[in-house]
Amino acid sequence: MKRHYMIALCLALPLMGMAQKRLSLEEVKKMALENNIGIRSAKNAVAQARERTQEAFTLFFPKVSAFGLAYQANRGVFQEDFHVKDYITPAIAKLIPSPVASVLPETFSYSMMEHGLIGGVTAIQPVFAGGQIVNGNKLAKVGEDVALLKKETSANTVELTAEKYFWQVVSLKEKQKTIDAVIDMLKNIEKDADMAVKAGVAMRNDLLAVQLKQNEMESARVKLSNGLKLSQRVLAQYIGMQGQTVDVVAEIDVKRLPDYQEDAIDPNTAIAATPEYKLLQKNVEAKTLQRKMETGKRMPAVGVGANYNYYDFGSHLYNNFGMVFATVTIPISDWWGGSHAIKRKRLAEQNAREQLEDNAQLLKIRIQKNRDDMDDAYKQLLLARKGIEQSEKNLRLNNDFYHAGTSTINTLLDAQQKYQQCRDRYVDAYAQLQTKILEYKQSVGW
Repeated sequence: MKRHYMIALCLALPLMGMAQKRLSLEEVKKMALENNIGIRSAKNAVAQARERTQEAFTLFFPKVSAFGLAYQANRGVFQEDFHVKDYITPAIAKLIPSPVASVLPETFSYSMMEHGLIGGVTAIQPVFAGGQIVNGNKLAKVGEDVALLKKETSANTVELTAEKYFWQVVSLKEKQKTIDAVIDMLKNIEKDADMAVKAGVAMRNDLLAVQLKQNEMESARVKLSNGLKLSQRVLAQYIGMQGQTVDVVAEIDVKRLPDYQEDAIDPNTAIAATPEYKLLQKNVEAKTLQRKMETGKRMPAVGVGANYNYYDFGSHLYNNFGMVFATVTIPISDWWGGSHAIKRKRLAEQNAREQLEDNAQLLKIRIQKNRDDMDDAYKQLLLARKGIEQSEKNLRLNNDFYHAGTSTINTLLDAQQKYQQCRDRYVDAYAQLQTKILEYKQSVGW
């Protein structure tokens, strides 16, 4: 018994691992934001932008450099051969004793600096660089802001896509429920039709029509089941659970309408809160700073510094010294081409301002369109709900008429089909409204 229990447990463990994980809409969005590759790339871009900001800040500090040189030459850097006779005059020769004169060399060689060591340290503090350092730091900060705004737009895209996938799964599950309900209806109709045929009050064609409709519904259920599995796999991959079976926790109640905000927001005030508009503003700011930096390249640069040096060439030739100094660099010929570069940057800045104005109008249009789409989706939902009420009443009446013998089986099946279509239309309208609400909220910066 114990052995059988262990075998059963081993077989059950893989099945337990394959159990569906049921997720709510908020859980789906959270997991998508945590695991989506686009968000991870956006986070890396923000980290890179922050590193650039810190890198630009270091330009405020002095630049320190050190150098060193050691060498060994095959001969002295300073070398000379002296002929002794050339330097001994007759008067000096009389003073030199004969024994000494006999051993004096004909030539005398002098060599120095055959090897040496040189080193030094220099520090230069920029005082004025035409605003390049200040504007460069501002530009780096703009780049960091842009990276954060792009991350926000990426998050909006991921959130919207995750919500679409979520409601796609929900709608397919609801349609599956509808088909199951229709199949149950058809089973009851089949029983009634079979009894009527046996009683001789109905033709066999009626029974065949019901059975054909059952086959049609069974085929639709198989296709719907395959579509649901595919949608669940796509959702699982998008939220970082690829290879796992994911289900969602949500139901669409045809008797209860979703919350809906009737009041519209003024697009003129709403666009200021959107990341897209802020990106356009940052683009203008960046182009302005780039133009200022281009001008700063043609301005004089002033710096102060200190230097310490040491050298040792041997033969008592060594020393060390330090100094302080100031530098002034004035670009002259750079203005020949620099004036054109500045004009080019100024034109780019003008284009950015015009793009801001033009795209701001497009953003207002997008807000209004999203609002209209949301209103339209809500109206479609109301119509679909009204259609369900009408189709339920029509189905009930035709069912009564059929049992009373005043209506045909085809009329009843047609009423059943209209009921199914109305429920499917309501499910699609409900899912569409949810995504349109989110699109509108994102477009106004909520």
